[in-house]
Amino acid sequence: MQEVITATLWFATLSVGIMAGIYFAFSLFVMQSLDALEHPSGMLAMQAINRIIVRSLFLPLFFASSLACLLLAVFGVMQWGSAGAWQMVAGGALYVIGMLVVTMVGNVPLNNALEATDANDPEAEAMWRLYMRRWLPWNHVRTVSCTVSLVLLIAAIAAR
Repeated sequence: MQEVITATLWFATLSVGIMAGIYFAFSLFVMQSLDALEHPSGMLAMQAINRIIVRSLFLPLFFASSLACLLLAVFGVMQWGSAGAWQMVAGGALYVIGMLVVTMVGNVPLNNALEATDANDPEAEAMWRLYMRRWLPWNHVRTVSCTVSLVLLIAAIAAR
């Protein structure tokens, strides 16, 4: 069982780090760059990103990292009191809530609404403003959650 936990912990740590980097890039400069483009170019680019990302390796990593973190939270509870257990629970739970749940509740509905909007429609600019105002704060939550989760998972590795 220890080998499974160790392998899951390493996979989760690496994949959470990758996800943190992706969200960090979007929070730091990708979205601002898209917003700086002349309308409707930024909106069209984000619609393309949203279509392509779900057909890329991002989606399997998104779900595999979520499953790994959920397992780590369970493993940590099962081995409560052992070295690294609380860090696995906290890091895994934070990732599942702050990344997976936030994505499903916050970002995906906004992505769907953006996709349903014709970028050349007169109302498209208002949709893009709404999207930027709501999507980016949710992405900041994902960025911080992934980064803190990463730190906790590294601490779990160090403690074990």
